[in-house]
Amino acid sequence: MLPLANTLARRSFSTSLASSAVIKNVTVIGGGLMGSGIAQVAAQTGHKVILVDLDETVLSKAKNSITANLGRVAKKKFKDAPAEGEKFVAGALANLSTNTDACEAAKSADLVLEAIVEDLKVKHKLFSSLDPVAPAHTIFASNTSSLSVEDISQAAPSRKEKFGGLHFFNPVPVMKLLEVIRTPYTSDETYQAMMEWGKALGKVAITCRDTPGFVVNRLLVPYLAEAARLVERGDATTRDVDIAMKLGAGYPMGPFELLDYVGLDTNKFVLDGWAKKFPDEPLFKPVPLVNEKVAQGKLGIKSGEGFYNYKKQ
Repeated sequence: MLPLANTLARRSFSTSLASSAVIKNVTVIGGGLMGSGIAQVAAQTGHKVILVDLDETVLSKAKNSITANLGRVAKKKFKDAPAEGEKFVAGALANLSTNTDACEAAKSADLVLEAIVEDLKVKHKLFSSLDPVAPAHTIFASNTSSLSVEDISQAAPSRKEKFGGLHFFNPVPVMKLLEVIRTPYTSDETYQAMMEWGKALGKVAITCRDTPGFVVNRLLVPYLAEAARLVERGDATTRDVDIAMKLGAGYPMGPFELLDYVGLDTNKFVLDGWAKKFPDEPLFKPVPLVNEKVAQGKLGIKSGEGFYNYKKQ
């Protein structure tokens, strides 16, 4: 195993090393919001993209959404040159195709990036099926936001040096940040290729070790949990905590507004997974108040009620 501190410290890469791993052909697994967003951004920046999902209906919906999104981008970017806008949309769509067969789509890929359900067994099943058919040079990556990238890579043991994390943020076409995650086994060549690809997409790419939640969620999830504990103890009301963080810290949303937006079930899922893997870490302790609301089906905006009520009166 490579010492991780040394791995992260190396920032000097030769031109020949970087150029030998240029990512041009991308296979994105998962046709949901994240997968379709990644596919759109890759296609509009000149990459050949295959978007994969088992469900043709999901792929059709994703293609329609991407087309509409590209139209909005073109209208804003080429407002004084509509013909150029039409050319931009047509070019991006020409770069995009869909497939229901992940193994077939992986055969021509420089990068296979999954954006499927946050379930380690499901991800293992996917990558174990792709490993034998993908070319030797193909990089495997996960868009996971809460699972260990190294744990996911166990499904492709012969490709550990070509495995990393590429964590995008929703909505992908709008959010500028990309967290590039390297495990102790990720090679310099693979890391550099992922960083360069992120920059080619127009993202601001940062590096993080394979630690729970990486940078953003490692700070964000415990913050949301501590806000819930504060209210649980009766120290302040939900609304006052939200007002305090917006007016006192300059945050665009308060923690409870954000919990409702993200989904209380999603937050619970992440905390439960971290608590199970790191039982001695107090920051990852489950929050009874959140668990109670999830049990009641109060998941946030998507269910009509969470910490706030979104149902029309």
